[in-house]
Amino acid sequence: MATARIIEEQRKTTQSGKAKAGRWTLEFERQQPMRPDPLTGWAGSGDTNTQLRISFDSKEEALAYAEKKGLETHIVPAGPVKLKIQAYADNFR
Repeated sequence: MATARIIEEQRKTTQSGKAKAGRWTLEFERQQPMRPDPLTGWAGSGDTNTQLRISFDSKEEALAYAEKKGLETHIVPAGPVKLKIQAYADNFR
């Protein structure tokens, strides 16, 4: 049985808006270990499921999709957002 993570997307640190906050992404966990390529030395694997990411508007939609496909899931909620409120003049003190 394939295992998937359902991750709540966080706001990017370079953005002040909340346009895409609260979206959920389903991604598959690695089934095979990474191993170095003998020619180039780069790490790789034959597992292509890790390249697939599916976005959903809500956690319930993601869970319904995973249940429909028979996937075992782990839910990863977003961490709390910590704002550092300061005035522009504080940069020069």
